[in-house]
Amino acid sequence: MIIKTAKFSKSSSSLEQCPETKLNEYAFIGRSNVGKSSLINMLTNNKKLAKISGKPGKTQLINHFIINESWYLVDLPGYGYAKTSKLDRYKWNSFTDKYIKERENMVNLFVLIDSRIKPQEIDLSFMVDMGENNVPFSIVFTKTDKITKGALAKNIQIYKNEMLKIFEVMPIYFTSSAINKSGQDEILDYIAELEMGIIDDDKCIRY
Repeated sequence: MIIKTAKFSKSSSSLEQCPETKLNEYAFIGRSNVGKSSLINMLTNNKKLAKISGKPGKTQLINHFIINESWYLVDLPGYGYAKTSKLDRYKWNSFTDKYIKERENMVNLFVLIDSRIKPQEIDLSFMVDMGENNVPFSIVFTKTDKITKGALAKNIQIYKNEMLKIFEVMPIYFTSSAINKSGQDEILDYIAELEMGIIDDDKCIRY
């Protein structure tokens, strides 16, 4: 897939405020500071599309970006640590959870994982919750430019071992780097396949 246009559409603080549309949506989420904004900018070839910050918890709203005038890329608030009050974190988690589980036109949720670290309970618990609620999701291992290929392969195998304790099959996953743009074609081609409805049944998540 080639992205020709990527435009900010709307920021929402609740599911009800999200754009009224029948267009498919592909959402991105992850722990705070996992590199989500950098990944979105890399995928769209637009360094200024999503705001980047060194401070965890920068994304506080549901942000919709319309891509090629045909589908939405959705930037969701991160979960986990953030420099904000517990009340604000509860509000973000509440409306984000509602979007994920009730947004009928969300086709796939991309869960971002830092490729450099061992499996974290917060990430595993989040994906279990997605499985229990039949939310279609894929994993994107980020920041792969910061580790060696050998370390990356080892870390992914550890993740596979943990995931297969919970799921029948390892969810579809991608490796990416916002620096060298690895994973860009694979993720966008996957979205294109979902748009055309040609993903095989054996690629679906089973819990």
